[in-house]
Amino acid sequence: MKRIRLGLLPRIIIAIALGVAAGNILPLPLVRLFVTFNSIFSQFLGFIIPLIIVGLVTPAIADIGKTAGKLLVATVAIAYIDTVLCGLLAYGTGSILFPSMVEGQAQLASTEKAAEILPFFTVNIPAMIDVMSALVLSFVCGLGIAYMGASTLKKASCEFGEIITRTIEKAIIPLLPLYIFGIFTNMTYTGEAYRIMAVFAQIICVIFALHIIILLYQYCVAGAFARSNPLRMLWRMLPAYFTALGTSSSAATIPVTLKQTELNGVNKGIAGFVIPLCATIHLSGSVMKITACALTICMLEGIPHDFSLFVYFIMLLSIMMVAAPGVPGGAIMASLATLASILGFGTEEQALMIALYIAMDSFGTACNVTGDGAIAIVMDKMFPKAKENAAA
Repeated sequence: MKRIRLGLLPRIIIAIALGVAAGNILPLPLVRLFVTFNSIFSQFLGFIIPLIIVGLVTPAIADIGKTAGKLLVATVAIAYIDTVLCGLLAYGTGSILFPSMVEGQAQLASTEKAAEILPFFTVNIPAMIDVMSALVLSFVCGLGIAYMGASTLKKASCEFGEIITRTIEKAIIPLLPLYIFGIFTNMTYTGEAYRIMAVFAQIICVIFALHIIILLYQYCVAGAFARSNPLRMLWRMLPAYFTALGTSSSAATIPVTLKQTELNGVNKGIAGFVIPLCATIHLSGSVMKITACALTICMLEGIPHDFSLFVYFIMLLSIMMVAAPGVPGGAIMASLATLASILGFGTEEQALMIALYIAMDSFGTACNVTGDGAIAIVMDKMFPKAKENAAA
């Protein structure tokens, strides 16, 4: 009989469903077993992620050639503008809907952290360089190869990129469903997500609706550039969405995002440049979520939240997101300085922001990475010469 091969999307959905079910019935030792696997796999991802960026971005810039400079500026500009718009959308929606939701509620108490399940053992695999260093190294080497015609270094970067691609295909992608299963098993067993989400159920529903609106507008714009059906392109990106939903890491989702973006007709060179870059600089879903949560706390605590103050906050926050690592919770950690300096959040408010953000981290990450595909489509149409250089 012919073997039935499940695609990545069905496997991820099954892993999420099984993880939720297993978290309710498995004993602690078995849960710790999956936590141990996740700990080791997370260390491996932390090691390989900077290498993925170097392996994919460097040859992509080198192949694109002298257009890379313009492509870089355009990608960063569009990612920043989109991120600011998403933050403003969150503020406008929250200003209308949130007052009735928080009216009459008492001041929130500090949220206690759920008991953490420790792995049986850990394996420390430190990254050779961090994510931002990997990006800078990729830009320097890629642009140097493009402008100097360094054929030897270009060949080496392409061969290294092939090694990274094989590692993604043979090691990371096959293990992702098991990794996601372990994450949801752990979350369900501890009950941390349920406890926090029960308090802010209404706010979370609004944030989730905003995610959908953002993705629809992003792909409508991309569809107008590509003259293609936006819903069909968005549907092809669902594996990346659900992978990010399980991993809560934009960087860990790069392999899937890259694959699905290419299926949307984006040139491999453009995708290899835009997707890893946007995984670090394009955090539209995260900024939207941080803005919505911050606005809610401002209303609950009586902190000023006028429009001009939040415009300044959103614009600076969008810049700070460039420094946010592509790991779970990285965006909220990068935003704490902005929350304190502009909105005046103290220790308790910052702790509550972290708790709220982590509870919904995966949804913001899923919005981020799925939107990266839309930007790649726009870049693919804006820079046809870059595609011709990559093909040559």
